[in-house]
Amino acid sequence: MSNWKFWIALVVVGLVICLAAIVMVWKILQKQYEKSMLDYQNRMLSQEMEEVKTIYKTMRGWRHDYHNHMQSVKAYLAEENTAGAQAYLDRLETDLDQVRLLFDTGNLNVDAILNAKISLALEREIPCHYKATIPKQLSVSDIDLCVILGNLIDNAVEACRDVEPKSQFLRLYIAPMKQQFYISVSNATNELVRKLDEDYISRKRGDHGHGLKRIDVMVEKYGGYINRKNEPGVFVTEIMLPL
Repeated sequence: MSNWKFWIALVVVGLVICLAAIVMVWKILQKQYEKSMLDYQNRMLSQEMEEVKTIYKTMRGWRHDYHNHMQSVKAYLAEENTAGAQAYLDRLETDLDQVRLLFDTGNLNVDAILNAKISLALEREIPCHYKATIPKQLSVSDIDLCVILGNLIDNAVEACRDVEPKSQFLRLYIAPMKQQFYISVSNATNELVRKLDEDYISRKRGDHGHGLKRIDVMVEKYGGYINRKNEPGVFVTEIMLPL
């Protein structure tokens, strides 16, 4: 009888030790995941800030040079050299196109991130079609909205990089729709994406996977809805958030 109790006690102790080990491993993995996500967020924030700074530094440079440009044009006109003035203005227009504001929705934070991201895509010669209307009142914070949009566009640009130039495209549409805030991003892709347990799993790892997960976390935070569609050559993400 005593031997039986001993073995029962031994089994119970073993189970407790195993359970404690499982809990410990789970906590370690959770901390590693949280650290990985935090590192990713910090890298993305730093990258986005640098992109915005680059655009606005260029714009500030333009303001600083404005009077010099005007003096040059006046000099051409004073010499009645209209062809020279026209050529000079054409060069200025080309330079200005590189820093043009693509978005002016009235939301400064969203405008900054959209202008930075889409300008970067255009610099990489990715054909972009875009339209954005941002309501004044939103349930989602500007910071969280910028996280969603930044990750969506980053993923789209990354996918286009692996597609031959003539097939590349990026489409962005943002607008209120039936008491919801609708976001749609579609892009060219040649990547195989599989769906598992309602999550889309990319063949790529690292920051791309973190980006997808970060979007999901933000959408879930506000009780929104996300739908991803993977068709031949096209990947589409649609998001609905409460207004």
